[in-house]
Formats: sequence, structure tokens, C-alpha cells
Amino acid sequence: MTNAGTTVVQADAPAPAVHLPRRRGIELALIVIAVLLSVYGYCDVGLARNGTVPPGAAGYGAGLGVLALLAHIAVRLRAPYADPLLLPIGVLLNGVGLVLIYRLDLETPGDRAAPTQLVWSTLGIALFIVVVLLLRDHRVLQRYVYVCVVAAMVLLILPIFFPAVNGARIWIRIAGFSIQPGEFAKVLLAVFFAAYLAANRSALAYAGRRVWRLQLPTGRVLGPIVAVWLLSVGVLILERDLGTSLLFFGLFVVLLYVATGRTGWIAVGLLLASLGAVAVGRLEPHVHSRVEDWLHPFASIEAGQGPNQLAQSLFSFAAGGMTGTGLGLGHSTLIDFAAKSDFILATAGEELGLAGLLALFLLYALLVERGYRAGLALRDPFGRLLAVGLASIVALQVFVIAGGVTGLIPLTGMAMPFLAQGGSSVVTNWAMVALLIRVSDSARSQYDGEVGP
Repeated sequence: MTNAGTTVVQADAPAPAVHLPRRRGIELALIVIAVLLSVYGYCDVGLARNGTVPPGAAGYGAGLGVLALLAHIAVRLRAPYADPLLLPIGVLLNGVGLVLIYRLDLETPGDRAAPTQLVWSTLGIALFIVVVLLLRDHRVLQRYVYVCVVAAMVLLILPIFFPAVNGARIWIRIAGFSIQPGEFAKVLLAVFFAAYLAANRSALAYAGRRVWRLQLPTGRVLGPIVAVWLLSVGVLILERDLGTSLLFFGLFVVLLYVATGRTGWIAVGLLLASLGAVAVGRLEPHVHSRVEDWLHPFASIEAGQGPNQLAQSLFSFAAGGMTGTGLGLGHSTLIDFAAKSDFILATAGEELGLAGLLALFLLYALLVERGYRAGLALRDPFGRLLAVGLASIVALQVFVIAGGVTGLIPLTGMAMPFLAQGGSSVVTNWAMVALLIRVSDSARSQYDGEVGP
């Protein structure tokens, strides 16, 4: 507009702020579906075995539903922008695990594990609620990084002073009560690795000398974290907990790669893991026997001693076929004492079939992918590494356990997340989901209210 030779340009109106949808209604709908699917599985077991709906079906459904609803309310109040898939996936996996353990309890009436697992699941969801309500910002954990590493070392060392169980010293048993401290230590070490690598990521990526194509950091920077990793893995080797040792090693390499962006660390990690596996497999009798079982799973049958656990697990997967025998109609209990823990995936494979296994693996894949997505969306390095580390723990556990029971890799004793019997495991898994909820809420809320294009 021109007035008396003066040109006035009218400024464009500012772009409206973009408000992201919170999607809590989607989360609630998915939780309802997860609870209904779990109750359906519980009823299906009773109908297949006894022809009637189990008398505790209503109580089981109500209990799981109330716990899930309380967790949803906590998320709605304190993490309104959190990813809507994380909590429903945890509820469904936990519910399916309870169904599988209840089904196996019918074969072992003198050793009922489902009621105890339900109690531990309640404690796990209670811890989930506490973390979501009280931890308002994940960056607060950076203040306690050295407290976390000291607590992790103490938890890893404690089982050395208690008797071995099935060849491994990974349990603390007092007056009939038992916990597995290594399950809690993995979360604490993930916090330590994430905080330390975030604080020193520049020095790790660019300082030090170059060896071939790999830029090595200085010993002053890399030394402390390598010392903690070596100590933790060394203690676990003494305790014959090779599965958790492999988990910690993989976690260390993944976070080191994410912090530095150097693909050479992946190659170094694979090389060291291969050398360590060969050395331990030849020198440690307990591990050597598992390697022999992996290489020759049917040797015990050929010797006239009947199938060992791995062979029976393979038979279970084969019997399941594409769609499975149906819940309650399999024979995976022939695996014996580890059917509810290390080999619970064999029950799922036999009674749910390949289709059911793929559905379970898809749930785990979604859980891991959502963790990675939340981490990559964050602007702060600590939160990014923490989310990637927690998601990688789940991914590594699923790979190690599923690979072991299917004969892909030698078997190591670990608990399938949410599915297997184990109180320490299910409580820790819910704590990790709570931290991922907090990180995903921060990842999306940081963009809420920003000016649109």
C-alpha cells in the first residue's frame, strides 16, 4: 500500500503453532484388546483341557484389566505424549506369559508358578506406575550415574556368595525367596553407559590414534567404561551366566557405535565376541557341553538316552506346524524343569504354531522399533543413548533366547522378556517400559506447540 510516497508492506501473519495429538484413546483401546486376548487364551486352555471355562477366568481378567488401567491412568497424567503402543505391548506379552505358565502348571500340579508370576507382574506394573509418576524428566538419571554403576557391580557380585543353581551362580536365595540381581543390574548399566558415552561422545569419536580404518579414543576417555564392562563380564563368567555376559557385551558395542557413529566398532565387537565365544566354549566345561548339544542335538537319542532338552524343544516346534496344536494340547512339558523358563518359547511354538511365534516376534520388534524411534527423535544425547540401550536389551535377549531354543546358536540361560517364569525379569521389563514411556513422552512433547511451516 502506498501513501504519500511511502510504501507499507503488510507482514504475513505468524504460522499457527502445531499441537501434536496425545493418542491416549488409542492406547486405551489397544489395552482393552490386549486384556481380552489374554483372557481368551486363559479360557481356551481350560476349554481344551477340561471342557469348561476355568473358574478363575473372571478374576484373572479383572486383575489384569485393573492393573493395565492404573498404568494407563499414570501415563495419561504424567506422560500424555508417550508412544501409545509401548504399554499395550507390555500388557499383551505379560498376559500371554501368564497364560502359558498357567497352561504348564496343569502338567505340574505340585509346582504352580502362575500365582507367583501374577504377584511379580503386579509388582512390576506397580514399579512402572511409580517410575512414570515420579520420574518427570529422564535426564535426572544423569545425576546418579556413579550410584548406578556401583549398585550394578554390587548386584552382580552378590550371587557369588550363594550356591549355584543348575550350574550357574545368578540367584540369591534366602528363606525360600529368590531374586536374580543381574536383571536389575542391566538397567543400571544401561544408564551408566548412556550417561558416560553421552558426556564423552566427542572425545570418543575424534581423539586418539588411528589403527587401520578405526579411530581409537584416548585411554583416559575409554578406560573407565571399558574397565566397568570388563569387570561386569568377568564376574558373570565366574558365575557361569554367559547369556547375560553376551547381553552386556552387545549393549556396550551398540551404545559405543551409536555414540561415536563409527561402524568399525561393530566389526571390532563381532571379532571380540567370536574370539571370546570360541575360548569360553573350549575351556569352560558347562559352556562346552552346551556347545556340544548345539552341534549334535540328537546325540543323546542315538546313544539310547532319549532326547535332551534342546532336542525336545526342536520336536515341539516341529509338532506345532503352521497354526499349532492349540493351547493346552501340546507336549512341551517333556522338556522338563526349564519348560516354564528357558524353553517357554517351545510351548508357544508348539501350541500357537509358526503363526503365533511370528505374532510374538512382531510384538517384540514393535517394542524395539518404538524404543529406537523415541531415542532418535530426542535432542539430548543421554536420552537418545538410554532409549537405544533399553530397546537393544530387549532385542538382544529375544535373539539370544529364541536362537538358543531353536538351535540357531548355543543355548544360554536367560528369560524371554515378559513370557518366561521369573519375578526379577518381569519387574525389570516393566521398569524398562516405564523408562521408554518417559523418553517417548519427552521426544514428542519437545515438538508440541512449535510454530508450523
